[in-house]
Amino acid sequence: MKATLLLENKWNELKRQQRPTIPSHAIPRTKFSDCTANGLGKCLKTFSIVEQFQCERISTEGRVIDSRKTVQDCLGHRKVIGSIKRIPTSGMKGSADYSLTINGRSIKVEIKIGKDRQSQAQKEYQRQVEAAGGIYLIISSFQQFYDWYQQQKGVLA
Repeated sequence: MKATLLLENKWNELKRQQRPTIPSHAIPRTKFSDCTANGLGKCLKTFSIVEQFQCERISTEGRVIDSRKTVQDCLGHRKVIGSIKRIPTSGMKGSADYSLTINGRSIKVEIKIGKDRQSQAQKEYQRQVEAAGGIYLIISSFQQFYDWYQQQKGVLA
C-alpha cells in the first residue's frame, strides 16, 4: 500500500480514538499528498505524531524590516517614504528543512521536489551532520522516507 494512504489510515484512526464519543462517520477524514514540499513536510510532521518521535521545521529564512510610512503633505498628496530591508538569517547556511529525533538519534531531512538540487552550503551542512554521527536524508516523496524508516526501525530502537 502507498505510504501516504497508510499515513491517512493511521492518522484518521488516531483521530477516531481521541474522540470516542463521536461516531466515526462524523469525523472528517484527512488526506495527505506529497506532491509539493509543503505537502511532504506535512506528511513528515503528521507521521512524527503517529509514531511518537520529535520533528520540527527548520526555518532559515531571514526577516524583513518594513520601515515604510505613508505621509500626506499640506496639499493632501500622499507619498510613501522609507524602505524595506531584508536581514539575513542568524541560522546556519544550508540547514536541512526538518530536524527529527528518533530514539535519541539526530536525523536531518532535506526535501527536494522536481528539479530542486542541493546547494554547496547544503552539501557542506550534510558533511558536518554526517561527520558528527548524525543521519542526513534527501527525500522527494513520503514513500522514500517511509521505506527508509521501516528499514531503520530496528537500528533506531
